[in-house]
Amino acid sequence: MCLHIHEAYAQSKDAVLINAGAWTHFGDGIGDALAILTCSIVELHMSNIHTRETFRRKSVFSEVVLGPIAGFGVDSCLLASRATVSAVQQRSR
Repeated sequence: MCLHIHEAYAQSKDAVLINAGAWTHFGDGIGDALAILTCSIVELHMSNIHTRETFRRKSVFSEVVLGPIAGFGVDSCLLASRATVSAVQQRSR
C-alpha cells in the first residue's frame, strides 16, 4: 500500500482515496506515507467504524485526510468518490 502512496506522490496525483481496512487503526507507517502527500486524501470505510469496537473508532489517518466516509456499505465507495472529485475541483479553482 505504501508503494502506491509513494507512486501517487511521485506522479503528483490530484487525490488519493484510501480504504485501509484494519490498517486504519494500526497503520502508523501508512499514515506517515500519506502525510507526504500534498493532494486531497479521503478515507473510506464500508462499515461505520464509530459504532464498532472502541479500538476501531480511532483512525491513525485522521490528521492527514480531508475526512472519512463510513457506514454506507457499497454506497460508501460512491460517496467517497464524489467527495474526492469535489475536493479536486475545489483545489483547482
